Amino acid sequence: MANAPTLCNDITEAQSLFPQQGLYLKPISKLNITVQMPQLKTPGKSISNWEVMEKLKEMVKPDPFNILKVTKSALEFVRFEAEMENKSVIPPVIARLDGKTMKLSGFTEQLKIRACESKVPFPSRHDWESFFRDAKNMNEMRPGERPDTIHMQGLPTKWFADRHKKLKDRPSDFILRQVFSTFGEVRCVDIPCLDPYRREITNLQGIQTFSFGQDLFFDAFVQYKEYVAFVRCMTVLRGQKMLFKDDDGKAYSANIKIDFDKTKHLGDKHIRKRRLEREKLDQLEKEREDRVRKEREEEERKKEEERRKKDEEEIEKAKKKKEKYDRKKFRQKTREEKRWQRKLTKKQEDEERKVMEKIAREERKILIAQRKLESIHLLTVLFERIKEIKIKEDLAQKVRECELERLRQIEEEKQRILDVEKRKEENLKLKQEVLKKKEEELRQKIMRNFKRKQEEQSDKEREELRRKIHGTTRLKSVLVSENNKCKKPKLKSVLASR
Repeated sequence: MANAPTLCNDITEAQSLFPQQGLYLKPISKLNITVQMPQLKTPGKSISNWEVMEKLKEMVKPDPFNILKVTKSALEFVRFEAEMENKSVIPPVIARLDGKTMKLSGFTEQLKIRACESKVPFPSRHDWESFFRDAKNMNEMRPGERPDTIHMQGLPTKWFADRHKKLKDRPSDFILRQVFSTFGEVRCVDIPCLDPYRREITNLQGIQTFSFGQDLFFDAFVQYKEYVAFVRCMTVLRGQKMLFKDDDGKAYSANIKIDFDKTKHLGDKHIRKRRLEREKLDQLEKEREDRVRKEREEEERKKEEERRKKDEEEIEKAKKKKEKYDRKKFRQKTREEKRWQRKLTKKQEDEERKVMEKIAREERKILIAQRKLESIHLLTVLFERIKEIKIKEDLAQKVRECELERLRQIEEEKQRILDVEKRKEENLKLKQEVLKKKEEELRQKIMRNFKRKQEEQSDKEREELRRKIHGTTRLKSVLVSENNKCKKPKLKSVLASR
């Protein structure tokens, strides 16, 4: 049984196979791990494989295992098969595991670990050359009886489906031919699950049977025209698994089983036998269809005859039923006519009674209408008189209101005039106060300017006098002699003259 495709997070080692279909190749990175078990001296005590696996996962960090499963379990050892994301991480992982030991809880002895890279089973060139050389019933001059056909098992169906067709759950032989034409010219391809008669071809010599219930995976045969293309394809696929990138950018990988064909599946003889057997099956299928068609026609004829007889019986029954129904209808019609006559007589009496009642109601309505008319006339006269009185009262009220309004307006006008005169007097007083204030400020300003000018003028005069006196008259101390006292009037006279 083929393994389901697994999600691939790292595609750095992927090699291009057919990018148009999203197909690539990636190296298989597997290793075998053997853990030697200690001797269990205590009865009933066992070692948990799950605990050993958890210890191994801890030892290989930071490189995680993609797959880790037990392949063989014995008293002396437990063998695991592990798969890594990339082949480049296998040497460091082996270095972390090979020759190391681990300790389990409850055991004093250390468990020794051995690890090595797993060899992928794949036929070598010596295998197919020796097989076809030693085979007695093979002729290397004929296609299919020499190393030119590859048998592949476990190919995912969706990876080889035609994206442009609606049948995406079936592989396409055209896509398969395109993919493997990259290694050389393909002579023939065969996908057994696409042949509806293949499961019935079981009695031919050399024809193997295939499982047709697997929709997710399929088997295929690819035959090359040249031996070089076959060798190139086997060389490229050796130790590789297939990788597929979908439209969302996600990558999935799947292991496929590849071997050279040993059954002459695509030999001319077997192809011819399958074609003849298919033609026979086609003929049998046609005969079976003709027989089924004739049986169906005969059955339909019998059904038609039974239907016709049944229809005749139904017609006869319907005729008798109709006669019985007509008799019943006639009796019912007679009864209905009598009943109708009674109803008609009763209806006439009811109509006469209704007419009399209607006449009485009309007379009463007329009397009520006359009384209403008289009452309306009286109410109209009364309302007219009330209206005249109301009009007079309203007119007098309006006159009084107009007089009051006129007096109120006169009072308002007087009050408005008084308010205006009062505001004028207040404005006049305010203006006089403002003018007085401005006049006082102006007087103070004039006085200050006048004083400042006088001071400036006196300062200028003193400065000018000092400048005139400087150099001609020598100022002396106040403490002067009597001689100086006598000269003082002279200085005053000089200053006066100046």
